[in-house]
Amino acid sequence: MLKLIQNELMKIFKRPGTYVMIGLIIIITSIAGAFLKYQDRGTTAPGRENWKQELQSENDSLKKDLKEIGDKGPEGQISYMKKQIAINEYRIEHNLSPNEEYSMWNFVAHTSEVIQFAGLFTIIIAAGIVASEFNWGTIKLLLIRPISRGKILVAKYITVILFALLMLFILFVYSTALGAILFGPPESTVPYLNYYDGKVTEQPMLVHLVIFYVMKSINMIMLATMAFMISAVFRNSSLAIGLSLFLMLMGGQITSLLAMKFDWAKYILFANTDLMQYFEGVPLVEGMTLTFSVIMLVLYFVLFQFLAHYVFKKRDVAA
Repeated sequence: MLKLIQNELMKIFKRPGTYVMIGLIIIITSIAGAFLKYQDRGTTAPGRENWKQELQSENDSLKKDLKEIGDKGPEGQISYMKKQIAINEYRIEHNLSPNEEYSMWNFVAHTSEVIQFAGLFTIIIAAGIVASEFNWGTIKLLLIRPISRGKILVAKYITVILFALLMLFILFVYSTALGAILFGPPESTVPYLNYYDGKVTEQPMLVHLVIFYVMKSINMIMLATMAFMISAVFRNSSLAIGLSLFLMLMGGQITSLLAMKFDWAKYILFANTDLMQYFEGVPLVEGMTLTFSVIMLVLYFVLFQFLAHYVFKKRDVAA
């Protein structure tokens, strides 16, 4: 298995396009850093000493609005107000000022949007890793080896996941290093305040960002898995790339529109890929839980893998 994975990685890194993808991740992050540094030039964090009074005043206003709205207001607005009140109260109680200088951790959080580009490149690799073998005719050379088709497919999928992890690792390390150079580390150890299930807890910024990256990459992994399945089933990398990119760009918006009218939208893949909705937002459909979304993701993952393996094992490649 290790030799199969090593062989697949060698195929990927023999292509000039792979290094272009890595280069684009670095260039996009560098452009974002230059833009944010230019915006940040000459500005300093507000050094207000009466921040506790301001937060208390904000809470009084939010509580008044919350009382006026009652239970009739939008669920998202009510949840946001409750979250803001709880975080403000926690800051006051634990003497955690919201006023801080922009640091490398803020930059890492901002550049996490580049994960979408990492997802795009991973989809391209996943869409071609099986289909290209059929297009080039090398699949027959691969299958005559005394190795089961299942192992070959598993090795290819593991290679896709390793490539995805590599892209995320490069993005995280480079954005951290660039952020440290441009903005410097935080002057003090400021924790991230996590709000979940009505409670506020502290997280080290590094831990929060790693968890944030994992959550943000779920959509990328699921779409790459779907592209991998389409590649194995239809032997068409263009179809796999086109459909996966369309769903990456539009799947969430279409699901959101359906969720406004139909409760069954919660069973759609894209209603469950954003697990951050349970920590920093509101579930897309009322009644959805973190456990429900995890179960749905597992079911979709098993379905994609089953289709890929079933068709790949049954396909006749003698011609």
